[in-house]
Amino acid sequence: MNLGRFILNRLGQIVITLFIITTFLFLLFRMMPGDPTSMILDPKMPPEAKELIRKEFGLDKPLMVQYLYYLKNTLTGNFGKSFYYPETVLEIVKRKLPPTILLFTTAVILSYLIGLPLGKTIAWRRGSRLEMGATVFGLFFYTVFIPWFGLIAIWVFSYRLGWFPIGGMLTPEVWAADVGLFPKIWDVLYHLILPLSVLTLLFFAGSMLLMRNSMLETLREDYILTARAKGLPERVIKNRHAARNAMLPVVTALTLSLAFSLNGGVLTETIFSWPGLGKALVEAVLNHDYPLAQAAFLLLAILVLFANLLADILYAYLDPRIKY
Repeated sequence: MNLGRFILNRLGQIVITLFIITTFLFLLFRMMPGDPTSMILDPKMPPEAKELIRKEFGLDKPLMVQYLYYLKNTLTGNFGKSFYYPETVLEIVKRKLPPTILLFTTAVILSYLIGLPLGKTIAWRRGSRLEMGATVFGLFFYTVFIPWFGLIAIWVFSYRLGWFPIGGMLTPEVWAADVGLFPKIWDVLYHLILPLSVLTLLFFAGSMLLMRNSMLETLREDYILTARAKGLPERVIKNRHAARNAMLPVVTALTLSLAFSLNGGVLTETIFSWPGLGKALVEAVLNHDYPLAQAAFLLLAILVLFANLLADILYAYLDPRIKY
């Protein structure tokens, strides 16, 4: 099977998987206890008004009819109106996605740019003080409880030292004033520094340890001994033979991390009051906002499925032994 046919087969599998996920999401939110109209209506309103709202959102129709409308709207990219926000779901996603990309995707990229070279280095220098120190350092941040670490960082650097804002993404006074573009960009960066530093530190530990372990496994392979027997320089063995093959599991982790980053971090965005998609997803679930919650989960599923496809394609590039 050539690569083109493999991609077509995988795309067919993705379509079937997305259909199953879409159906599951529809049923899951309909089985949740509670009525979404109870979150957007005054309890004192008459039953006629409540029924009118249910009709407006299509909740008065039979479940199968709702499902068919849901499939049709999903295929056309129309996810409907939010039950909680006075906006359409697409408008909310467009507004919430950029802050999430800015924080989480940047943190993932920075963590891998730092973690991969360091993981490669400490694996090559196994048994040294650098390897032991970096491994202990990485294990601590890899296993630390993220909300606790985030709250400690806010308490130390924002509350006690006053170096950074306690939360949020921008200062309303700055954006309301006519101060020009540069002060507004700096205001966003000023709010970004602390949460980005916390996330990069936590993500970096995982990427470093993964690269280290994968590199150690690769260094035991026979072709590494053969390369050394041929008298190849250590730099060539480390970078061209060992590191390239050690990248296979790292590529999978990186692509999945980038996919999951677009859905934000529920706890992290809540702790830092970051107005991203993860925080909106929590609010949607708590407020029985079916359209927004379904769209957020479906977006995550699409990204993860295509991230896996991208990882498989990159495998063939990184390891010539893999054929499709």
